[in-house]
Amino acid sequence: MLEPHHGRTFLSLAAPEIRFLGPWEIKVGGQPVRLAGRRRVTVLTRLALAAGQPVTSRQLLADVWGQTSTTTAGKQLHIVVSKLREVLTPEIIATVPGGYLLDLPRDQVDAHNFTLLAGQARLARGRREPDTADGLFRRALALWRGRALAELDDPWAQIESRRLEEERLAVFEDHIDLRLAAGDHHAVVADLAPYVQAHPLREEPRAQLMLALYRAGRPSEALAVYQDGHTAMVEELGLEPGPRLRRLQHDILTRDPVLERATPAQSSTLVPAELPADTRSFTARHEEVDWLREALLRAGVAVVDGPGGVGKSALAVHVAHAMAGRFRDGVIYVNLNGATPGLPPLPVVDALGHLLRSLGLDGSAVPADLESAIARYRSLTAASELLVILDNALDAHQVRPLIPAGAGCRAVITSRKALTTLDDAHRLHLAGLGDHDAVTLLARIAAPERVQREPESAAKIAELCGGFPLAIRVAGARLAARPDWRLADLADRLADAARRLDTLQYADLAVRTSIAVSHRHLREEPNGHDAAHALLLLGLLDTPTHTPAATAALAHWPEAQAEAALERLRGARLLEAAGRGRYRFHDLIRLYAREQATRELSEPERAAALRRGLHHYLATVNTATQRVHPQVQEPSYQAEQLGVVFASTREVSEWTETERDNLLAVAHQAAESADPDTAIGLALGLHMPFNYRGWVTHLADVHRNAVEVAARRGDWAGQAQAESYLGWVYRDQGRYEQAIDHLERAVACWDKAALPHRRIGSFNNLGIIYTMLGQLDLARTNLAQALNIAEEIDDRYARGAILNNRVHVLYRQGLFEEAIAQARTAVVEWTGSLYGEGLSRATLSRAYLHAGRLTEAADTYQVALALLREAGYRIGYAVTAWWSGQTLHTLGRHGEARRNWAECFTALLETRLLTRAEVDELLEQPVPDMPRPIRNML
Repeated sequence: MLEPHHGRTFLSLAAPEIRFLGPWEIKVGGQPVRLAGRRRVTVLTRLALAAGQPVTSRQLLADVWGQTSTTTAGKQLHIVVSKLREVLTPEIIATVPGGYLLDLPRDQVDAHNFTLLAGQARLARGRREPDTADGLFRRALALWRGRALAELDDPWAQIESRRLEEERLAVFEDHIDLRLAAGDHHAVVADLAPYVQAHPLREEPRAQLMLALYRAGRPSEALAVYQDGHTAMVEELGLEPGPRLRRLQHDILTRDPVLERATPAQSSTLVPAELPADTRSFTARHEEVDWLREALLRAGVAVVDGPGGVGKSALAVHVAHAMAGRFRDGVIYVNLNGATPGLPPLPVVDALGHLLRSLGLDGSAVPADLESAIARYRSLTAASELLVILDNALDAHQVRPLIPAGAGCRAVITSRKALTTLDDAHRLHLAGLGDHDAVTLLARIAAPERVQREPESAAKIAELCGGFPLAIRVAGARLAARPDWRLADLADRLADAARRLDTLQYADLAVRTSIAVSHRHLREEPNGHDAAHALLLLGLLDTPTHTPAATAALAHWPEAQAEAALERLRGARLLEAAGRGRYRFHDLIRLYAREQATRELSEPERAAALRRGLHHYLATVNTATQRVHPQVQEPSYQAEQLGVVFASTREVSEWTETERDNLLAVAHQAAESADPDTAIGLALGLHMPFNYRGWVTHLADVHRNAVEVAARRGDWAGQAQAESYLGWVYRDQGRYEQAIDHLERAVACWDKAALPHRRIGSFNNLGIIYTMLGQLDLARTNLAQALNIAEEIDDRYARGAILNNRVHVLYRQGLFEEAIAQARTAVVEWTGSLYGEGLSRATLSRAYLHAGRLTEAADTYQVALALLREAGYRIGYAVTAWWSGQTLHTLGRHGEARRNWAECFTALLETRLLTRAEVDELLEQPVPDMPRPIRNML
C-alpha cells in the first residue's frame, strides 16, 4: 500500500477517501491511514471541506491556530502541509496564490459525496424515477456514521457540523416525502416517530408523521402528534404551530379526501429542478454567499444587482444549488433576457407561461391572457415551498408579477438595476472581485501552476480586468486555449488600452458585448436618450469621477438635465456612485464609452465637447484663485465656459479637496491636447487653490508640462509664470538648487515678455529659498528687489507678503526688534485679508519667539490660528499650530502644546499630507519631530 518514491514513502496513486460524517478517518485503497497530530487532521479537514477550491493561508491560520502562536503560525502551517504531502503525495495539496487547494475529486470526501447523492436523488424524483431516487437517498444517508466533525471542537468546525446536520435532516425529510408518495406510510411511521421525538420543534417531520399515521388508519394518534407539537412550541417558543400544521390538523378532523392523495411535494407530478450547472470555477464571494443564504432563510425576495459581467447570475445559481434541498416543491429558473446580447427582454406573459408549465400545467391549461396567468400562478404557489430564480431582469415592472405568492416560497432576482421599487425585498449590490480573489479565479481557469510561475503578471492581468469576473474568465479562457503563451504576453496585450476590449473577447464571451446591451437598452427607452449620449461624452474626459456640473459643460445642457442623465447611467450600472453628486466609471466601461464616442461622434464634435469640459474646470480654477487670492492678477487664459461659483474660501477649499484627482487629470489631458492656452491656463489656475491645501508639490508634472507647452508656443509670459510656480514647487520639496534655477529662468522670461514688474513673485520666492539655506545676504537682496517692484506699482498686498518674509531674515540675523517692527507693519499691510493677516500674525509670533518674548508669542499664535482656521488655509494653519506647540512646550504648558501639535497633525492628515500611521507615530513622541510636509516652509 505504501510505495517508495525518491527515498521517501508516499501513498499509492489511489485517491484517498476522507470521511468525517461520524468518526474521522482517511482511507487509501480501502485501508485506513493514520495521521499524527491534531493540527494535521484539522488542516486536512478544512481543505477537504473546500475540496477543489482554494483556502487562503489567512483563513487556515485563523481557523486552526486561532489567536495563539501568531509569530510562528505561518511557519507551522507550512510544516503541517509538508507533512501531509509526505503522506498523501505532494500533488494532492496544491499551492495556489495566497493559500492551498486540495486537488481531490469531491466525491472522495463523504460530506461532498452526500451532497452529490442527495442532489442526484432530488433530480431523479423530479424526473419521476422514484425507485432511482429512493436508492440514491438511502446511499446518501448511509454515509452518516455519527455526528459530523465530532472530534473537532474548533469554532469553525462546530459551525460546519451544525450546517451538515441541517443538510442531513433536510435530506431525511425529502426521503420521507418520497416514501409517503410511494404509499410506504406504515414503515415511515416507525422511522419518523423517534425522529420527531428527537426534534420536537421541527414542523415538517411532525406533519409527515401526522399524515403517515392518518393514512395508516390511526387518525387519533395523528391528532395527538399535533397536540404534542403544539405544547412543545408554546412552552419553548411561545408560538403557535405554523399554518401547515394547523391546516393538516383541520384536514384530519374533517377527514378531507385530499389527505388520501399525494401533496404537491409528494406527488408524482414533475418537481422542477431547473437550475443551470453550478460554475465549477466559482471563487470567493464568501460574504455575499452567506448574505444570500441568510436572505433565503428569512426573506421572500432577494435582489442581487450590479453591472454586467460582475457575476450576479453565478452567485445566484451557486447559492441556489446549495439551498435547493430546502424547497420541497422544487426550483424554477427563468432567464428574463434583460441584458442578453441579441435577444429582447422576455415578455411577462411568456415568463409566466414558463413558470406555469414548470408547475405542471400543460398546453391549454396555461392562460393566454396576462391577468389570468398571474392569478393562476399565485394560486399554484400560495401553499408551495418553491425557489424561483428570476435571472437577468430588465426592471421591476417585468419581475413584479413573477414573484411567487406563498409564504414558503423564495425568489432570487438578478438585475443590472437596483429594482428599489420592489416591496419588502432584501438587496445586495455586487461589486468586482478584490485583487487576491481575482488572481485566484484566474488560476482556477488558466491553471494554478502558470499563475505561480508568473505571479506579477497574474496580478497585472487581474488589475487590468478591473476585478470583473467576466473579464477574468475571458482572460483565463484565452490562456487556457494558448498554453504556449506566457501570462506576461496577455498582460502586455491588455495594457494597450486601445485593444483591451478586443483582447477581452473569446468564443461566446465578450466584455464589450455585455456593456453594449445596457447601452442599447438606454437608446431604446423613451427617456434614456440623454443618458446614452452622455455615456459617449463622459468617455472623452479623463477624470476619475464625473459631476453634474462638468457633465453639463460637456453636453452643453442645463445641470439638472445632466444630473438626470448621470442618475440614469447609474441605474443602468454603467456608472457607479462615488460620493454625493459624484459618479465613476469602471475602467472597462470607460474604454467602451471612449471607443463608442470615436465611432459615433465626429472629430469636431468630440473636440468641441472636450473643450467645453476642460473650460468648465478652467473657469472654476480661475474663480477659485480669485477667491483665495484676490490680489492675483486677472487670468490671462480666459474660459469660454461658466464654472462653479464660490461664496467663500472655505467652499474653494472643500471643492479643491473633492476635485483634486479630477483637476490633476484634466491638467494632464489638456497638456496632451492641441489646445495650448487651455493647458497653460489650467496649470497656472491650479496653483493657488492647491497651495491653500498644501498640495503644490503635487503640481510638479503639471507645471513642467506647462513650461514645455508655453516654450513650444513662444508664450514668454505663460512660460515665466509656469517656471516661477515650478520653482515654488521645488522650494516646498526642499530641492533648492532646482528651485533657484527655475525661478531665475522665470525672471529672464518675464523680461522677454516685457513684463518686468511680474518678476516680483520670483524674487520673493528666491528670497525665501536663500533664507531657508541660511544665505541671508542673498535673501535680503532678492527681497529688496521684490519690494522695490511692489513700491513702484503700489501693490499693498505684495508689499505685505515681502515684508512678512523679510521678518524671517531679520530675526535670523539677530535683529529681533527690527523683525518685530517689520512684522507689525506686515500685519497692517495685510489687514482685510484673513489669509494675509493670519500669516503675518504667525510671523510676528515667530519674531517674538526668537526674541525670547514667549508669552507674547504664544498669545499671538492663538490669534493667528483663529484667523487661518477661518480663512481655510490648511497648510498655513498646520505650520502655525506646530510652532505654537513648540512655544507652549518651552513655556511648560505641555497639555496646551500637545493640543496644538495634534491640531497640526490633524490638518496634515485631513489634507492627505500625512498618513494615520505617521500621525500616531508622531503623537507617541514626548516632543514630536517636525512633520515632513512642513520642514521646507518658513
